[in-house]
Amino acid sequence: MFSTSSDVLVVGTGAIGAAVAWRCAQRGLSVTAVDPGSGRGAWHTAAGMLAPITELHYAETPLLRLNLDSLARYPGFVAELTEATGLPTGYLECGTVEVAWDGADLAALRDLHAFGTGLGLRSTLLTGRELRGLEPALAAGLPGGLLAESDHQVDPRLLHAALVAAGTAFGVRTVVGTAAVDVQGGRAVGATLADGTRLAGGTVVLAAGAWSREVAGVPGTLAPRVRPVKGQTLRLRLPGPPRMGHVVRGHVKGAPIYVLPRSDGEYVVGASSEEAGFDQTPRAGAVYELLRDAQSLLPELGEAALVEVCTGLRPGSPDNAPLIGPSGLDGLVLATGHYRNGILLSPVTADGIADLIATGALPDVLAPFAPSRFTKAVPA
Repeated sequence: MFSTSSDVLVVGTGAIGAAVAWRCAQRGLSVTAVDPGSGRGAWHTAAGMLAPITELHYAETPLLRLNLDSLARYPGFVAELTEATGLPTGYLECGTVEVAWDGADLAALRDLHAFGTGLGLRSTLLTGRELRGLEPALAAGLPGGLLAESDHQVDPRLLHAALVAAGTAFGVRTVVGTAAVDVQGGRAVGATLADGTRLAGGTVVLAAGAWSREVAGVPGTLAPRVRPVKGQTLRLRLPGPPRMGHVVRGHVKGAPIYVLPRSDGEYVVGASSEEAGFDQTPRAGAVYELLRDAQSLLPELGEAALVEVCTGLRPGSPDNAPLIGPSGLDGLVLATGHYRNGILLSPVTADGIADLIATGALPDVLAPFAPSRFTKAVPA
C-alpha cells in the first residue's frame, strides 16, 4: 500500500534533482522529492564554472552544443529563481581567462582557439602583456592566454538553496530517506524508503548523481552507467576586494587548475580528479598540489587563509556526457551522469525532463544523451 502518490517522484535532491522538481512543479504537476539525507551532493563541492568554451575538448562537440544551450538559458533561469524566492544565486557574468604556462601551452591554446572559431565560438587570444593588463595579479612571465568573455560563474551552494526554496514555493514535497525503485509489471511505479514508506509516482526520475547506479530496484541491464569520480576543491580568503575580475584557469606543468573569485573575497580553487570509488576522505597530496599550482598562477594566494577543504563525487559516465531521458524501463527517467558539468547543465536538463514528462517527447537538443546509447530496453 502506497502512503502517498505524486505525478512525479524525483529520487535525488542535488542541483539536477532540485531543478527537475521545480520545473515539473511549475507545470502544475504534483512532485515528491526523495532526499538521501547526506546534505552534501556534488553541488556542495562544485566551484560553479559555466564554461563551455574553456571546457572545450576536441571529441566532445555534441556536449559543447548542449553546454552552450544551457548557458544561454542561465540568465532567465536564475532571474526566475530570485523572483520566486528572493534568494541570490551568485550568478556573475565575469568571463574566463585561460592562462598558458609555457610556450607549449600557448601553442595548444592557439590550436583550440582555431578549432573553436571553426565551430562559431568567440574568444580572444592574449599576449603576455595583454594578459597581465587584464589580470595584474597573475604571475610575471606567463606567455599569453585566451579570453572567453561568455564563460561565467555561479555559486552552486546559493543556487542549490534557491532551487530547493523555489520547489517548496511551488508545492514540491520533500521526504528524507534511502529509496529503492518499485517495479510492477515491467514499469516503475514509485519507490520504497528504508523505513518502509512507499511512495507512488506516475513518473520516477532518477537523479541521484554518483549514487544513481547504487539505487536498488532498477533492473541490472538498465542501471545507469554512472561511477563516482572524486574531486576536491579549496576555499581561500584574502582581506579586501577580489584581486581578480575573471575566473582564471590553466595548466601548471600539465596539471589543470582554476581559481574563481567571489564578490565577498573568497576564492574557490579546484579541482582534483581521482578514481577512488565512494571514498570522500580529503587527500593531503591533492590539497598541496592545488595550493602549489594556484599560487604559481596567482602568487598573492600564498597569503590567503585556508577556509575549507571540500571533497565530493562527480557522476561520471563512459563518454563523460550525461544520461538524460527514458531509461528503457517504462515509467523511469534518468537525469544523471553530468560529470563536471552538472551545475552548467541544470537548466537544460530540468527543462528537458519537464518537457518529456508533460508532452512525452524529449527535446532534440537532448537526443544525443539518451540513456539508450548504453542500454537496451526491457522486452514488452
